[in-house]
Amino acid sequence: MVRDAFSHVTTWVFDLDNTLYPPHMRLFDQIEVRMTAYVMEVLKVDRAEADRLRATYWLQYGTTLAGLMREHAIDPDPYLVAVHDVDMSHMTPDAALADHIRALPGRRIVYTNGSAPYAERVLAARGLSGLFDAIYGVEHAGYRPKPERAAFEEVFTRDGVIPDRAAMFEDDPRNLAAPHEMGMRTVHVAPDPHEADHIHHHTDDLAAFLARLT
Repeated sequence: MVRDAFSHVTTWVFDLDNTLYPPHMRLFDQIEVRMTAYVMEVLKVDRAEADRLRATYWLQYGTTLAGLMREHAIDPDPYLVAVHDVDMSHMTPDAALADHIRALPGRRIVYTNGSAPYAERVLAARGLSGLFDAIYGVEHAGYRPKPERAAFEEVFTRDGVIPDRAAMFEDDPRNLAAPHEMGMRTVHVAPDPHEADHIHHHTDDLAAFLARLT
């Protein structure tokens, strides 16, 4: 049974974007538009070049922000404020997901490559406020992004996570490699499965998957 594979878990770590809300809500589309606009303004390039740089930085460094910091020494805090100033009025609460997260035994945390204030807004829009013991953003990892192992280690040390007694839920397969190496149970949350040795489970319905664990 799937439940047995998680019987040892005492800490549940959730990514945010496209994990605690479904991709069809397309919140990240707004963020991408704002990231491109920020790159255009700060680096004085056109849209095509900004999109090219963003794609390059995402592949090479894990996030646009990491690339901008390493290649152009930008201040991360204004960037995080600007790109996360998005409209969430179309997002809806998910009572079933809230119930199943609440039922998980042990510590529950959110860890996102976005900022913690942004994560708090998303959780409020989804009716998930108050369910998590801690919320960590990229700022808590010294602005190093997932999938860097050092980023996970920074956040997990801060929180006291014991990896071999923890599970990670994440939509980006890249971001499950380091948790798997550290001994965590890994769950890929996405419409389509991704076959890889570092992924233990896949689901396209997080609430339904959590229901099987409790």
